[in-house]
Amino acid sequence: MQNTLEHLRTSIARHCPDAICRSIVPGLLLFRAEAPTTPMDAVYEPRFCVIVQGAKQVMLCDQTFEYDSSKFMVTAVDLPVTSQVVRASREEPYLALCFTLDPVQIADLLVDMRNDEALSGPLCPSCIRFSDLTHDILDPVTRIVDLLDRPQDIPILFPLYTRELLYRILMGPQGQVLRQIATAGSSLSQLNRAIGWIREHYASSFEIASLARRAGMSPSSFHRHFRAATMMSPLQYRTRLRLQEARRLLLIPGADAAEVGFAVGYDSPSQFSREYRRMFGSPPARDTRELRLQSGAMPEMTMAN
Repeated sequence: MQNTLEHLRTSIARHCPDAICRSIVPGLLLFRAEAPTTPMDAVYEPRFCVIVQGAKQVMLCDQTFEYDSSKFMVTAVDLPVTSQVVRASREEPYLALCFTLDPVQIADLLVDMRNDEALSGPLCPSCIRFSDLTHDILDPVTRIVDLLDRPQDIPILFPLYTRELLYRILMGPQGQVLRQIATAGSSLSQLNRAIGWIREHYASSFEIASLARRAGMSPSSFHRHFRAATMMSPLQYRTRLRLQEARRLLLIPGADAAEVGFAVGYDSPSQFSREYRRMFGSPPARDTRELRLQSGAMPEMTMAN
């Protein structure tokens, strides 16, 4: 497997000279860092990720996960996280890839597999998972990345390689999560409807009962499933979305903290400043100055790996 990893390192290093590169392969993003990074806020959409060199930390609420080239990551719902590269250098840069998970592709594969495995457990599974990276997973990943050198093959071979990758994940310890993503009526599928609404309306107020109706659950059941899947309550989820977006907006030159707070849903500047400080450790103005001094980089809400 080390030879395969080395091959991937060479390929990604060649095709990704910048921090983030959208590739010509649909849904495939490549990442590179030549030094450890400061913590960056992001919303991880359903995705499969592999680090081929270096290591990073992903923080979700009070949980911190560290992974490297021995693991792969799957996320099953939109999760507001903070992440940072913790091992990288110019000689051995952090190199990684992420691949978007499509529920339709997974559902089609489940039909062909004649999958009748029950979706076990009374609660949604945790929606960020790490598993050992095996040759069975790495092999189709390598073939997908190799298509960057053979773009004429992408229309024919990419769907086949993707199907193999999804099949290997489904047959492994992450299979239950993928089944939940793709199965209509599963608790996770129901939750995703509510999560999508919160992402679009994070600046608005809402009642748990109305969100529960969107998910087709009772309020108590919705709250239990939401916390099991995301490690936070619906209101905590909305707060993280609001504050991550506020942090991004504050890095725009000339941004005013009170106006930004109002834009993301806070009526009270003092409440905004208080919750911002609780999440990021400093009030808005000081945090913004420190971020600019550290890196000058804007936290990325959708593409950060």
